[in-house]
Amino acid sequence: MLTVDTHCDTLYRLALEPDLPPCVTPESLQTGGVSLQVFALWAGPDGSPTCDVVQAQMKAWHALREGGLHTVESPFDARDGQVAGMLSIEGGEIFGSDLAQVAAFRELGVRMAALTWQRENLIGFPNQEGEGVGIKPFGWEVLAQMDQLGIAADVSHLSRRGFWDLIDRYPRPPMASHSCCHALCPHPRNLTDQQLRALIARGGWVGVNFFALFLTGGAEASMDDVVRHIDHIAQLGGANNVGFGSDFDGMPHPPKGAERPGCFPAILGALRDRGYDEATVRGIAGENFLRYFRGVAEY
Repeated sequence: MLTVDTHCDTLYRLALEPDLPPCVTPESLQTGGVSLQVFALWAGPDGSPTCDVVQAQMKAWHALREGGLHTVESPFDARDGQVAGMLSIEGGEIFGSDLAQVAAFRELGVRMAALTWQRENLIGFPNQEGEGVGIKPFGWEVLAQMDQLGIAADVSHLSRRGFWDLIDRYPRPPMASHSCCHALCPHPRNLTDQQLRALIARGGWVGVNFFALFLTGGAEASMDDVVRHIDHIAQLGGANNVGFGSDFDGMPHPPKGAERPGCFPAILGALRDRGYDEATVRGIAGENFLRYFRGVAEY
């Protein structure tokens, strides 16, 4: 079974928190049957492609590759039984004001880009800012480049108005690499049912985040809470539009029973116990993401 996780902060952990052993390793991914792990490249505190934080994470990425991690530039190159890594961006400020940086990061293997992190940039606003303000003019130029290069537009962290701009005006379906359901946990980072239905209707995709703050609103959560958020999206009509965006190595309190990549088989088992058939479980594990990405990669 092909299992995909579209978000971890392991590069930051390796580069800037070396005293904390990472949860995500090639060995732990193998144990969990993960075929494709997407590693986020965080834009850093000043959002420059040449800043020390970005460069340190790139060194960590190269070290993983040199240590034997198989890396791919397309999710279609992932194979069941083989662990592969792929790069994403968290925070479009990493592009600065230079459109050429979009192509430069594509050359490095980036295939997904969260347009914002937790601050305003030249593309748009984060989820807790810029109410009523959407994608900026330079942001549309960046998105046009991403469209041409086959880089998925990621709305996790993006403002509500920015989200609706993508739904209404962007030619490709957007995705949310690591987000949860506002109806179950009313955190501003989570997607409302209206947003989820719109994303589903556009052929988008949601990777459910494992961070307790977004699952329950507190410091504690369980594997059942992860399953509950997946099930909620499925009940909205998104059984073919949902999967995993764990946020491993980026959260202080992982959910009990879903603390590490080795827990993915148990989560899939819990979905079966809830009544999901095998084809739907396989979709949630990873096939839904590949189906989504076909709409991004056709360029």
